Amino acid sequence: MPEIRSLEIFYWTARLRSFRGAAERLNTTQPAVSQRIAALEVVLRVRLLDRGAGQVTPTAEGRLLIDYAEHLLRLRAEMLAAIAGGEAAGVLRLGVSETIVHTWLSAFIERAHALLPGVTIDIEVDISRNRRDALVGHALDLAFLMGPVADPSVTNLPLCRYDLAFAASPSLALPPEPLTIKGLLALPIITYPRSTRPTMELLAALRVPGQKPPHLFGSASLATILRMARDSIGLSVIPPAVATRELAEGTLRLVRAELRPPWLFFTASWPFGPDECVAQRLAMLAQQVAAEAGHA
Repeated sequence: MPEIRSLEIFYWTARLRSFRGAAERLNTTQPAVSQRIAALEVVLRVRLLDRGAGQVTPTAEGRLLIDYAEHLLRLRAEMLAAIAGGEAAGVLRLGVSETIVHTWLSAFIERAHALLPGVTIDIEVDISRNRRDALVGHALDLAFLMGPVADPSVTNLPLCRYDLAFAASPSLALPPEPLTIKGLLALPIITYPRSTRPTMELLAALRVPGQKPPHLFGSASLATILRMARDSIGLSVIPPAVATRELAEGTLRLVRAELRPPWLFFTASWPFGPDECVAQRLAMLAQQVAAEAGHA
């Protein structure tokens, strides 16, 4: 009978298609992963993986074993959770969009530590598009991102939403308010990267036949957007929730316009797998924290 650790190593090597990826996920070495799988193939008397240049591919027998291994690993996780009273341990890799970093992430981390003190959360901040790829590739265990993620291997839980607004430095020369489409097109606009959904929707709303599109400064860094807006480089499109200090101090002010900017919708998303129970518990906690922060 194969050891559960060997099955776990095989499962993640097959899922990630990489000895190195499995080693990094399971906090072991690549030679140890290779040795475990070779020993497993000897025990089962079949070849489980085809080794190629830079990638491994499960054989027919390997694909069959993936399902059994996942079932056993899931049962083990459920058993440990039930016997230990819900206690969990290990590292959870969390991807977060910067908008959430600037609002309620600190409160979530504090509550998560109280709920699951044995779980260490490694945080990666990046744009949602990159977080989606990382989830599907099992490089992340959970992500708070502009979703949902349209992939059958990923579960999505509605998390929170933010309204966007136009904001500018009081020293920025503006046409009379409320700004018309023509007035908006005459101004540089500072906002999220061009590839993000809200920016694409904004540009579509500003598309006027015969008119040039606005001069857009796109940035994945909210700190950069806020700084450029304070420096009167252009009109920013941001959630007021991330600019509370600037609005209170008067270094930025909200600008009225005929066009209502799109809003941001976030999900807590995690990939299907044998150890997803921890991700699901933290996703539900995040939903609660976001609601308490007024962003449901």
